[in-house]
Amino acid sequence: MRGTVLRAQSGFFWVQTEAGVLECKLRGRLKKERQSSDIAVIGDEVEVTRVSPREGAIEAVSPRRTRLSRRAAGSRGLWKEDVLVANVDQVLLVFACANPPFTPRMLDRYLAIVELSNLPTLIVANKTDLVGDDQAHAMFAAYERIGYEVIYTSPKTGAGIASLRDHLAGRISVVTGKSGVGKSSLLNAVQPGLSLATGDVSATLNKGRHTTTVAELHPLSLPGGGYVADTPGIREIGLWRFPAEELAWCYREFRPVLDACYFASCTHTHEPECGVRAAVERGEISAERYESYVKLLAEL
Repeated sequence: MRGTVLRAQSGFFWVQTEAGVLECKLRGRLKKERQSSDIAVIGDEVEVTRVSPREGAIEAVSPRRTRLSRRAAGSRGLWKEDVLVANVDQVLLVFACANPPFTPRMLDRYLAIVELSNLPTLIVANKTDLVGDDQAHAMFAAYERIGYEVIYTSPKTGAGIASLRDHLAGRISVVTGKSGVGKSSLLNAVQPGLSLATGDVSATLNKGRHTTTVAELHPLSLPGGGYVADTPGIREIGLWRFPAEELAWCYREFRPVLDACYFASCTHTHEPECGVRAAVERGEISAERYESYVKLLAEL
């Protein structure tokens, strides 16, 4: 049977099939194959053989249409790909306006990864009740100017929840962001029956406690259905095998001027006749976003 992985934990996979949800394990031959990333993750389309009324075995995993990944530390100083979710239609990047404080550089890091994956992106500015609407819009205005859609939300006041529901309906979406920004509270506001775990933000470290411990696709009772993936909070997302020469393209406001550079291999940091730096000087590209690019490029 064909199926979709809804949940993955400790080598067990819960797969939605025509016969219902089956608890599955991977066939031994799949685990023996050399893998540069996770064999199966939530969102994967798989082939399953039923071995009992409620259990099955995953025989094969179909190629992924899309993937959202981060770089994770492996053994002996090596790195491996940690695939968060496969085959999604859009990524919702949730950032709090306060508690924890908004960090534009972290948002830029997420955006670069999503842009490289060619995944549609929606920025969710959460906890607007803590700062007020005017300040919230001012914090994210730079991203709206370069074409990103931003939804301003507050589970406490209900602001933006209806708009969020409309964006989730009929789609497979992944919700990600740092711990403590309110991802689970938002999903509970969209559909109370999800009953996802929520937690307070640590007052001492001002970093969120990890309340979501298992990645899972949750079915939505919305017009057209849909699924949403709630993923364990990410305090620092790694740029997995990120090609440094493509970073500039992932800053979407850079794209119109990339062909204006004199050198085809321009890094946009020191070369003469650079179209990007000229655009910064003209005010067409914000100095803050350019500085973010330079720092990320140095990291790569």
